[in-house]
Amino acid sequence: MVKTRFAPSPTGYLHVGGLRTALYSYLFAKKHGGKFLLRIEDTDRERYVADGVANILKSLYWAGIVPDEGVTQETNGKTSEEGKNGPYTQSERLDIYKEYSLKLLETGHAYYCFCTSERLEKLRADQQARKMPTGYDGLCAKLDPAESKQKAESGEKHVMRLKMDKHGETVFNDLIRGEVRFKNELVDDQVLIKSDGFPTYHFAVVVDDHLMGITHIIRGEEWISSVPKHVQLYKYFGWEIPEMAHLPLLLNPDKSKLSKRQGDVAVEDYMKKGYLPEALVNFVAFLGWNPGTEKEMYSLEELIADFDLSHVGKTGGVFNLEKLDWYNKQYIKNLSNAQLVETAKPWLKEAGIYNPEALEKAVDLERERITTLAELPGAIQFVFDLPGYAPELLVWKKSSIEEVRNVLPQLVEFYTNLDDADFTKEKLEEQTKSWITEKGFSVGSVLWPMRVALSGQENSPGPFEIAAVLGKAETTNRLSVGLKKII
Repeated sequence: MVKTRFAPSPTGYLHVGGLRTALYSYLFAKKHGGKFLLRIEDTDRERYVADGVANILKSLYWAGIVPDEGVTQETNGKTSEEGKNGPYTQSERLDIYKEYSLKLLETGHAYYCFCTSERLEKLRADQQARKMPTGYDGLCAKLDPAESKQKAESGEKHVMRLKMDKHGETVFNDLIRGEVRFKNELVDDQVLIKSDGFPTYHFAVVVDDHLMGITHIIRGEEWISSVPKHVQLYKYFGWEIPEMAHLPLLLNPDKSKLSKRQGDVAVEDYMKKGYLPEALVNFVAFLGWNPGTEKEMYSLEELIADFDLSHVGKTGGVFNLEKLDWYNKQYIKNLSNAQLVETAKPWLKEAGIYNPEALEKAVDLERERITTLAELPGAIQFVFDLPGYAPELLVWKKSSIEEVRNVLPQLVEFYTNLDDADFTKEKLEEQTKSWITEKGFSVGSVLWPMRVALSGQENSPGPFEIAAVLGKAETTNRLSVGLKKII
């Protein structure tokens, strides 16, 4: 059975690049009837953030990427584990790593290293000065194993290193890049167990992927240079090597590596701004993958059906915020008014706007104009609270304040005499335009001050749409307020 995994570090938030890795891993597993596992790699204790796991889970579940096994989230938001291959958090697996590291020592495939940080820094500087590849020189590999063991057991500070086979090449088939080759002589003896007893990524990832039954590893291209070390470990243990696919980087529009310096990179940032999960997932799916068709709008189920790693490119995907905005606008337009109100409820409540009877009509005014849910409260605020505005705003560019003083009183009288049932967009538009023709007014000289008086804004939806939402009483009241500003 196909089994993929996503194994983030809890360093504070889920990067959009991490979301893409998780998404592709999830899609691949589901496409092949397999399982998707979530493992937490928290062995880097210096960068560990206490609520990092909760933030990762929150972002993944929001996006609809729910693990079948591993670290999961209960309905109450608490973290739990699902599956028989746990623990699924690396800091809880130290005894397992110790067991397998000792096996490498016993077979002569690993050794204790007692080199100080000062020596290693000097070694690196010397190698750079001589324009040599940097890496550990294997000094401690020459120590007598019995002597090394005695020094380690006596408490002398040490790490454990992999004894890398320096002969020949490591050759593997990447599911995206094809055949990849590395000269083993250029691969140094990687640290497996650090001085604090925690494993390095390179050791733990191999042990965990094997014990958890991972068949396909999908991760970022920054890990591709580490594959020879991982392959060597698989060979030393006699384990089957999973299939591997290394995803291209995400890039800024200027083709630099996507980073927080040029904009938001956390999934949580887009959640807070009011991007819909469907939009972000659809957008992220296309950052490297191309289905080979003209279709752009995909549900998660449709992505599962069409996803193919052979359609993932080798070059970096450009994070184009304008395209993400386009996706979000499309998904907002696809919501009914009731769904839009429900989805935007957190932002509406925070802004103090919660009037169920009026909200559905109000959001219909702006649904075509907003890009994110966070923009909605500000966009419809005028419906519930007329903003202050300068009298000059009532004057159309081809009109005059005298003309406004002539038009508005007659418009107030006209609307006062209409029935409540006439306050629909269609009826208002039909009757008002007939009235304008009858009076001999220009359309702009009436509709401009009407729209400004109803919205208090220079830019807003059309006056008939607004009046239909406000109703007769509030429409005539706002027109009267506008009139008072210019008398």
